Amino acid sequence: MSAGGEDRSARRRRRLLAAGLLAVVGLILLLLGLTVADGAVAGVEVVLALLLLVASYAVQRVARRETVFRDDGRR
Repeated sequence: MSAGGEDRSARRRRRLLAAGLLAVVGLILLLLGLTVADGAVAGVEVVLALLLLVASYAVQRVARRETVFRDDGRR
Protein backbone atom coordinates (compact mmCIF):
# COMPACT_ATOMS: atom_id res chain seq x y z
CA MET A 1 0.00 0.00 0.00
CA SER A 2 1.36 3.42 -0.87
CA ALA A 3 1.90 6.25 1.59
CA GLY A 4 -1.21 7.99 0.26
CA GLY A 5 -3.26 4.87 0.83
CA GLU A 6 -2.02 4.54 4.40
CA ASP A 7 -2.84 8.19 5.08
CA ARG A 8 -6.31 7.71 3.61
CA SER A 9 -6.87 4.61 5.71
CA ALA A 10 -5.71 6.33 8.89
CA ARG A 11 -7.90 9.34 8.13
CA ARG A 12 -10.89 7.04 7.60
CA ARG A 13 -10.26 5.27 10.90
CA ARG A 14 -9.98 8.59 12.75
CA ARG A 15 -13.25 9.80 11.22
CA LEU A 16 -15.05 6.59 12.11
CA LEU A 17 -13.68 6.80 15.67
CA ALA A 18 -14.89 10.40 15.95
CA ALA A 19 -18.29 9.37 14.59
CA GLY A 20 -18.50 6.59 17.17
CA LEU A 21 -17.63 8.96 20.00
CA LEU A 22 -20.23 11.46 18.81
CA ALA A 23 -22.83 8.70 18.70
CA VAL A 24 -22.01 7.47 22.21
CA VAL A 25 -22.16 10.97 23.68
CA GLY A 26 -25.39 11.62 21.79
CA LEU A 27 -27.00 8.45 23.09
CA ILE A 28 -25.94 9.22 26.67
CA LEU A 29 -27.39 12.73 26.43
CA LEU A 30 -30.58 11.35 24.91
CA LEU A 31 -30.91 8.83 27.72
CA LEU A 32 -30.31 11.51 30.37
CA GLY A 33 -32.69 13.93 28.67
CA LEU A 34 -35.48 11.40 28.49
CA THR A 35 -35.09 9.87 31.96
CA VAL A 36 -33.34 12.07 34.52
CA ALA A 37 -33.60 15.70 33.41
CA ASP A 38 -36.82 17.67 33.46
CA GLY A 39 -38.03 21.00 32.18
CA ALA A 40 -36.03 23.10 29.77
CA VAL A 41 -32.81 21.20 30.50
CA ALA A 42 -34.35 17.99 29.22
CA GLY A 43 -35.42 19.65 26.00
CA VAL A 44 -31.97 21.12 25.45
CA GLU A 45 -30.32 17.75 26.10
CA VAL A 46 -32.62 15.93 23.68
CA VAL A 47 -32.06 18.50 20.93
CA LEU A 48 -28.29 18.42 21.49
CA ALA A 49 -28.33 14.63 21.47
CA LEU A 50 -30.20 14.54 18.18
CA LEU A 51 -27.74 17.02 16.66
CA LEU A 52 -24.81 14.88 17.80
CA LEU A 53 -26.38 11.75 16.33
CA VAL A 54 -26.97 13.49 12.99
CA ALA A 55 -23.39 14.78 13.03
CA SER A 56 -22.16 11.25 13.73
CA TYR A 57 -24.12 9.94 10.76
CA ALA A 58 -22.70 12.70 8.54
CA VAL A 59 -19.10 11.95 9.56
CA GLN A 60 -19.61 8.23 8.91
CA ARG A 61 -21.14 8.99 5.53
CA VAL A 62 -18.16 11.16 4.53
CA ALA A 63 -15.68 8.49 5.63
CA ARG A 64 -17.46 5.77 3.69
CA ARG A 65 -18.02 7.91 0.60
CA GLU A 66 -14.32 8.79 0.52
CA THR A 67 -13.49 5.08 0.52
CA VAL A 68 -15.99 4.14 -2.18
CA PHE A 69 -15.20 7.02 -4.54
CA ARG A 70 -11.44 7.28 -4.04
CA ASP A 71 -9.23 7.75 -7.05
CA ASP A 72 -6.78 4.83 -7.26
CA GLY A 73 -5.41 5.79 -10.64
CA ARG A 74 -6.80 2.63 -12.24
CA ARG A 75 -8.45 4.42 -15.13
